[in-house]
Formats: sequence, C-alpha cells, structure tokens
Amino acid sequence: MALDTPPNAIDPSPPGRYDPGMTRKITVSLPDLAVDAARRAVDEGRAASVSAYVAAAMERYEGYEDLDALVADMAAIGGEPTEEDRAWARRAFGDD
Repeated sequence: MALDTPPNAIDPSPPGRYDPGMTRKITVSLPDLAVDAARRAVDEGRAASVSAYVAAAMERYEGYEDLDALVADMAAIGGEPTEEDRAWARRAFGDD
C-alpha cells in the first residue's frame, strides 16, 4: 500500500504476490529444454509460474556464486586442500 493510504484501507493486491515495485518484467531467450522444465514444474505444482521457477533458479545460482567466494576465502586463509585432505573427504562422502 502507498504511504498515504489510511491504515484501515484494504490492500487490493492479491495475497502472496509481489508488490509491483519489487519486480521487473523482462524478456529472455532460453533453450527449449529449460522452458520445458519450467513449464513441467508449473504443471506439477512445484512452481507457481514460469517466472517463479526462473527466479528461484537464479537465486540458487547466486547462492553458488557466494559458495565459490567462501571456498576461495577459505583457501586464501588456510591454503589449498592437500591430497590427504581430499582423501579424507572422499572417504567421508563414500566416494572411494
């Protein structure tokens, strides 16, 4: 609601929807397989819309970029993992 709207006014926006000021409509080109996956997710109820599916995927990707930065910081502080470290990780994850 706008700041000048009385506090007891009814909010006309549907519940659970973004404020129009929080989103921007754009056009993108995607591979057919990506579009099919997004539409399938909507059809199966795993996403509210194709836009929601793409937004969630972008948020996950951003998280991976943050993880890459964390790993780089850890390597800068503690050095790269040794072969002994890697062997331990393979055993711990059952990847021997």
